[in-house]
Amino acid sequence: MQMIRFFRSSSPFRPSPFQMALSYLILGFWTFVVLFPIYWLVVTSFKLPSQVTQGPRYIPFVDFQPSLHAWQYIFVDVRNDTFRPYANTVIVGLVSSALALIIGASSAYALVRFRYRPKLGLVGIFIALVALCVVAIAINIPWQLAVPIAVALFIIAIPTLGPRMKRSLSNSDIAFWMISQRILPPVAVIIPVYVLYQQIGNTTGFKLLDTRLGLIIVYIAANLPIVVWLLRDYFQSIPIELEECAQIDGASPLRIFWSIVLPLVRPILSALVIFTFLGAWNAYLWPMIVLRDESNYLLTVAVTNVVAALHQQEYGVALGGTLVSVAPIIVLFLALQREFIAGLTLGAVKQ
Repeated sequence: MQMIRFFRSSSPFRPSPFQMALSYLILGFWTFVVLFPIYWLVVTSFKLPSQVTQGPRYIPFVDFQPSLHAWQYIFVDVRNDTFRPYANTVIVGLVSSALALIIGASSAYALVRFRYRPKLGLVGIFIALVALCVVAIAINIPWQLAVPIAVALFIIAIPTLGPRMKRSLSNSDIAFWMISQRILPPVAVIIPVYVLYQQIGNTTGFKLLDTRLGLIIVYIAANLPIVVWLLRDYFQSIPIELEECAQIDGASPLRIFWSIVLPLVRPILSALVIFTFLGAWNAYLWPMIVLRDESNYLLTVAVTNVVAALHQQEYGVALGGTLVSVAPIIVLFLALQREFIAGLTLGAVKQ
């Protein structure tokens, strides 16, 4: 009788003792699979190079004697090469994430609450003038002359040619065009962006290569489409009656957006903070191309260069640097995990 109760469930919504035991067993095994690499990362960072190659040793003070050799190298011997890239990475990650969320949230809200009807012909004229401006600068016409002329021609074209054009774009077309920017992989635009930054520096004297500003602009451009696309769906789910009531009470559009709309989408904002900051923190390709000066290196590039400069395989140093780079992401996720989970499930069930 006891065995039957062990396998039988007392309620359709309550698992049987056997099912619960099996579930905990599977979850425990999967937890071990997920967390063991992190444990191995921590343990190996306290080993000497000779201990790493002596076989599997996982229990400190039993299998091996822990050493601070790797951590002394990271925080004492090359502390400038550790803290400077660390600060650069924090600045680039936070600034790019904050600007991407501010610009993206504003753009997504505007695409939901305001109606835009840009003329397709004017868009084509704008692209043609930009191309002509680039050609003019390429044939040694001063940009101080080419850019104002192109702007003036476009301003003239708006009232003269705009009313004669019939076909126009909608908000959905604009949103689709923004998300289509995510189709191209980063490798496809690395050389164009590098050449663009180089030409801007040579022509105007405004340096973007080897600067954190240039990298921040790249990250904003990369994250903006996905931020706009996701927030646009969440803004559409907010009842317009809330904003109309605030308008009746005298609230300005900016106050409505800041005090009413944004708090309602706080969970998805937290998820996007982690998403954008994680992309900037873990990026390796863009920092390696845009930042060539060692004083502007980010943590991913700096750790790779430090390990490559060692005369022997210092696995402890490499894994210690990896832990240093992973720690802020873990802290950020733990701080925002409740909002992050809510952001992932928000809107999953619709009435």
